[in-house]
Amino acid sequence: MTDGCCAGPTATGAGGSDAAHDSASGFIERWRTYAALVAAVMWAGGVLADAAGHGGTGRVLFAVGAAAGAATFAPGAVRSLRHGRLGVALLMSIAAVGATVLGKIAEAAALAFLFSISEALEEWAVAKSRRGLRAVLLLVPETTRVRRAGIDVEIPTADVVVGDVIVIRAGERIATDGVVRTGTSVLDVSAVTGESIPIEVGTADQVLAGTVNGGGLLEIETTAASTDSTLARIVRAVEQAQDRKGRSQRLADRIARPLVPGILVVATVVASVGFLLGDPHLWIQRALVVLVAASPCAFAIGVPVTVFAAIGAATNAGLVIKGGAALEALAGIKTIALDKTGTLTRNRPTVTDVHPTADHTPQKALALAAALEAHSDHPLAAAINAVGQPTDTAIDVQTIAGFGITGTVGDEHVRIGKPGFVDPGPLADDVTRLEAQGATVIVVEADGNVVAAISIRDEIRPEAQAVVTALHGLHLDVVMLTGDNAGTANAIGAAAGISDVRAGLLPTGKADAIRQLRTRGPVAMVGDGINDAPALATADVGIAMGAAGTDVAIEAADIAIMGDHLTHLPDLISHARRTHTIMIQNLTLSGLIIATLIPIAATGLLRLGAVVAIHELAEIIVIANALRARRHLTNHAHLQTATAPATPTKVNFAALDEQARR
Repeated sequence: MTDGCCAGPTATGAGGSDAAHDSASGFIERWRTYAALVAAVMWAGGVLADAAGHGGTGRVLFAVGAAAGAATFAPGAVRSLRHGRLGVALLMSIAAVGATVLGKIAEAAALAFLFSISEALEEWAVAKSRRGLRAVLLLVPETTRVRRAGIDVEIPTADVVVGDVIVIRAGERIATDGVVRTGTSVLDVSAVTGESIPIEVGTADQVLAGTVNGGGLLEIETTAASTDSTLARIVRAVEQAQDRKGRSQRLADRIARPLVPGILVVATVVASVGFLLGDPHLWIQRALVVLVAASPCAFAIGVPVTVFAAIGAATNAGLVIKGGAALEALAGIKTIALDKTGTLTRNRPTVTDVHPTADHTPQKALALAAALEAHSDHPLAAAINAVGQPTDTAIDVQTIAGFGITGTVGDEHVRIGKPGFVDPGPLADDVTRLEAQGATVIVVEADGNVVAAISIRDEIRPEAQAVVTALHGLHLDVVMLTGDNAGTANAIGAAAGISDVRAGLLPTGKADAIRQLRTRGPVAMVGDGINDAPALATADVGIAMGAAGTDVAIEAADIAIMGDHLTHLPDLISHARRTHTIMIQNLTLSGLIIATLIPIAATGLLRLGAVVAIHELAEIIVIANALRARRHLTNHAHLQTATAPATPTKVNFAALDEQARR
């Protein structure tokens, strides 16, 4: 089976050599399919010729069919044998040759065409799971307009580098990730995120490759080359994932690897017994039948096809799963640990209240705070600057790390910071109450007098409580891990419906908490993929939230949720469990086939043709069952409340083919 469908432009971008490789791989895949079809037609023709009394014509047709079918797997079996590898194809090749030598050309043709058809179906199944990845690259235009030295020039998209300013007109597609420098517009993100409603963008907003500019002229500073855009990295991650194997897949390999030489030994023993105790010709035939009956074809293909199908379906929903190992580990988790900031909350601190003293106004407090915070890059500074309008410029500004900031505004010496740095004085009760409600409080002081207490909160996501309820419905223990103070953590936990809240944790403390939770069973950790890296690595499954455009998240996590909503978590876990069930079904069915057919074949109750038909039909059933894992994930849209922002929630590759053809 070839991996050509994903091996070309996905790795290095558009280019002649990649396209040639993809074309060559596709040709090999098509050739094998055509050969399998020829084998099937020749076998059917042989059966009809025999039935019509034209035995000679039938034998010729059977011979052609056997040769066409064997050509798809016998050469590979020989190459593997030279390298010391025994595989299912070798068993089929030996059985086909043996049947031909014994004059059973019809059985040899049946074996060859059925096995080649099952191999072609496997290739088709895997190609179907990967097809969406090809369309991703078609979303990137071949050329891009770049502004250099004040002049707009059209260059190949592959030549765009980080820092280039690209000019996107109305109706044009954005070539790579970037930040809007000038202009406002609305973007059609449906092909990339699945959002049907266009999103508005303006200066400093981030944009993703593959989205369409629906309005005004945009000048965008690129933050990634086209070969390293979000879409390209998704493709690479999925490609790498398809080469990783889960425990079920490794179990199938472990069973199949010793089973192949074991089958050869059993067939040899059956043939030897025939030489000693009975008709050698009869027992050699039975040995060939045993050889075919015990072939672990379904073991070899059932789980990989399931993994490919499941990963393909997840990709369509904006979930980058790095292989069967992550998928199966997720199916077995007992506890899911959620980071607070950026996972349960929006990670966008907002001023929620201002409590001034009797001699001051909220506007005065915010103006003083904004004057100082204009010089700060602290995350809370943005919240104050968003609502405060400084009336004077601050001078002599000094930041006291971990405590606050001081400076002179007009003729007043101003200090702002945490209550331990600035004494809240008459506002102490208000500060205590606000902190108990989960707010971070900043106290403003001017010339030694308390001006106000400013309440800032990182608001909980509107869908958080519904998602936590859904996770409990999946019989999972839900834990919140955060470095924030206990008051804030408990308030957020209560709002989300989480009773097990662990606060004040450093990154190493989160990892220790994961280790402790693992004593109760497998654990999944959901975080932002950067600050939570130790915990993500320690957990059985690390899941990065809101990973679009985040290198570390895609590279470090086992699974990356590309959107910025929690609603995919229940879908993801249900998908993993369903996929695991399909894997077990395929392995069980494969084992039952072998266990049933071997004794029947050894006693001669079934001839070679019948065993081949039963075995290969069972393989087709296994493949069809595996493809059920491609069923689209349920979209828990009802978990997203009406107050949620219209931000991208998933990467939807289902629309890519149609978009790329336009």
